Amino acid sequence: MSIFSRMTDIVNSNLTALLDKAEDPKKMIRLIIQEMEDTLIEVRTSSARVIADRKTLSRKLASMQEDISSWEARAELAIEKGRDDLARAALSEKKLIEQDHAALSEELQHLDGHVQHLQEEVEQLQVKLQDAKAKQKAVNLRQTSVQSRIRVKRALHRDALDAAFEKFEHFERRVDDLEGQLEAMSLGDVQRQDLASEFETLAQNDALNAELDALKAKMSSKS
Repeated sequence: MSIFSRMTDIVNSNLTALLDKAEDPKKMIRLIIQEMEDTLIEVRTSSARVIADRKTLSRKLASMQEDISSWEARAELAIEKGRDDLARAALSEKKLIEQDHAALSEELQHLDGHVQHLQEEVEQLQVKLQDAKAKQKAVNLRQTSVQSRIRVKRALHRDALDAAFEKFEHFERRVDDLEGQLEAMSLGDVQRQDLASEFETLAQNDALNAELDALKAKMSSKS
């Protein structure tokens, strides 16, 4: 779908307003530039046709001017020869050509005005096109800047996350160290408990041996 419907739409357009309302300014400015370039080609093509028509008309007017001069010379010759009838006929041909020449001259003036109008349209369109291309650069730079800021923020977020994970890993290592120390201390306790158990066992054995000896002595005395 065409963004602009007429040449006047382009000339009178507010590019900034169009871009502000666009969901995708970069795409919109690209379409606007394409539309302007297409219109510029059409206007230049029309200008080329009009200029060609003007050149053809100018050559025809020049040829007619020669014919006018020629018939006027013939009329003078007929008068010199006493042939007023031929002079009148020559002047009559000259008059017809002069009428056609006047009509074509008016048409040439119209073409001149048309060429001038097309030239003004081309100049106005070129100014708008330059403005659009300048805005395209600005939009591209702004988009590049935004993308750069997004990349920086993402990088900062990644750095923050990396720092958080590093701290978490540091705390995990601290916990592991503490748990290791606790286990090492528990191993020492087990060793001390085992040693104490052995002495306690020895004491119990001594008590049992003493009780056993006493029982044997008692039994011996009875026998």
